[in-house]
Amino acid sequence: MTVRLKSQGVIELSGRCGADDAEVLQQQLLAMPGDATVEWSDCEHLHSAVVQVLLVGAPRMRGAPKN
Repeated sequence: MTVRLKSQGVIELSGRCGADDAEVLQQQLLAMPGDATVEWSDCEHLHSAVVQVLLVGAPRMRGAPKN
């Protein structure tokens, strides 16, 4: 799975995050409104649906993606 809860309040994106991952990410962001941090330093690719969820959810971002 490319979207997973890493620790309390931190969601990790890794590998190639496809369109199916957008819904999982949205559910996790909705579960912790205003408190989520997304770690994406292991991310290689983001589908535009995942990018849209990140733009709307506006979580804190940590790290820099690989690509």
